[in-house]
Amino acid sequence: MIVIEWLRFLAGAVFLLMGLGIFAIEMVGVFRFKYVLNRMHAAAMGDTLGIGFSLVGLMIMSGWNFTTLKLFLVIVFLWFSSPASSHLIARLEVATDEDRDSHYREVSLRELEKELKEEKKHPVDIAETEEEEEAK
Repeated sequence: MIVIEWLRFLAGAVFLLMGLGIFAIEMVGVFRFKYVLNRMHAAAMGDTLGIGFSLVGLMIMSGWNFTTLKLFLVIVFLWFSSPASSHLIARLEVATDEDRDSHYREVSLRELEKELKEEKKHPVDIAETEEEEEAK
């Protein structure tokens, strides 16, 4: 019986350490990226995965009881709410960005169709363009 408890503890500790590692990688991404949407993407993806691993580790350590069910419901709630809130914050950033041209360009559907038609008329070999870029 003690062996099973130690195995459960070690498995939970491994999941907790993986969650901690994901949080550390997330923080590096948040500080390295320059643009706010890139930072937010790194934070949202890292939080979702890191919290998931950490809570799964706690569920394993806790065993099968009511606390495990509550931790599972917290995971489900965070997995649904985190992407939705990140999306809303990203839309707010795009709507209120004063210097849009330096971060991204807006393309209308007609412009995109025009570009795609031009690409079909003049197909470019991807390998050749990569070699030209490397030569520069």
